[in-house]
Amino acid sequence: MVKAIVGANWGDEGKGKVTDMLAEKADVIIRYQGGFNAGHTIVNNYGKFALHLLPSGVFYDHTTSVIANGVALEIPAFIDELKGLTDKGVPMPKILVSDRANVVMPYHKLLDRYEEERLGKAGFGSTKSGMAPCYSDRYAKIGFQVNELFNDETLKEKIHRVAELKNVLLENLYHKPLIDEKELYDEMVRQRELIRPFVADTTVFLHNAIKEGKSLLLEGQLGAMRDIDLGIYPMTTSSSTLAGFGASGAGIPPYEIKQIYAVSKAYSSCVGAGPFVTELFGEEGDELRRRGGDGGEYGATTGRPRRVGWYDCVSSRYGCAVQGATDCVLSVLDCLGYLDEIKVCTAYDVNGNITKDFPHTTDLYNAKPVYTTLKGWKCDIRGIKKFEDLPIEAQQYVDFIEKEIQCPITLISNGPAREDMIERKSKL
Repeated sequence: MVKAIVGANWGDEGKGKVTDMLAEKADVIIRYQGGFNAGHTIVNNYGKFALHLLPSGVFYDHTTSVIANGVALEIPAFIDELKGLTDKGVPMPKILVSDRANVVMPYHKLLDRYEEERLGKAGFGSTKSGMAPCYSDRYAKIGFQVNELFNDETLKEKIHRVAELKNVLLENLYHKPLIDEKELYDEMVRQRELIRPFVADTTVFLHNAIKEGKSLLLEGQLGAMRDIDLGIYPMTTSSSTLAGFGASGAGIPPYEIKQIYAVSKAYSSCVGAGPFVTELFGEEGDELRRRGGDGGEYGATTGRPRRVGWYDCVSSRYGCAVQGATDCVLSVLDCLGYLDEIKVCTAYDVNGNITKDFPHTTDLYNAKPVYTTLKGWKCDIRGIKKFEDLPIEAQQYVDFIEKEIQCPITLISNGPAREDMIERKSKL
């Protein structure tokens, strides 16, 4: 059976913890899209970790972690991340890297940074991790798959061909140093030796695992609002963040994906540019940012302060729908225990029209939140294991959101640790 864990909103929803928990009963955990541009925070017996490329199942010795063909692979970052685990006492995980994954080349990160600099205030809020150039090259068929690094003759030829193209941009648009072909070739030879022990035909491996009846877990990066097709375009990531892409990005049959968990925070948070309807500013926003997450709302990759706001049922309903969610996970409920009242956005006012449908980006800039105010529970709920033991106000908050987003909330995170999770039977 294949399950998927994805984000319902803007990313940073708490997917890492959920994956870490569900990985305990999984045989294979798969990263199928994205790259080093986002991170999952996990707290366990080894300490606190921000994973970027590695699947969240790397802390279990019974699992195999897979970086599949849909991932943008930055090889040095992958090696550094592995070393960061083992340096903290984590046993070396069993991990496979697809021979069809596209490689983030050194010039991808440079081009990403140069373009953001050129655009200035009109930039897309890139993490400058090289994602857009890497995925652009993938679809332009001038990217480098992992397998291509191991053929010296074709590698040199392709580097020459691609350098000719990129150098036109570097010289005439960005006015930056050109690609040195020999230097780039030597670097990729170095990188291929770093990645060699992990390279495998992961498509064959995953198909065999399914035939053997093993449990597979797809781990998505970012959230529905950052999807390249259905997100707040163009302030999106450069790959599909949807569970449906898990089939293509992992190389497995789509009908094998039986359960999809969409994770959504009990309030809203966002890293990066673009419209964010329920955003809070001033002291109100600062207080929520300070109390939120596992140690404040700051990006796991960039360290940038996250934008925060009230829970947005409009975006979450849409996010769960496009993810095809069978279950919703409501994370960090415990962070709201300081509030007397909690607002929830139940609709948008778009140029005087009230709607519960999530609009396209152009209209989203004109959207204003329509709020319902609920009573807060004013206490610490960490450590509570049963839904019925939560304060009645907290139960009502969850029930209200579930009804509005029209997706069963079956898991509730009420603390940073792996065990701080409430399993719940939905009322839907």
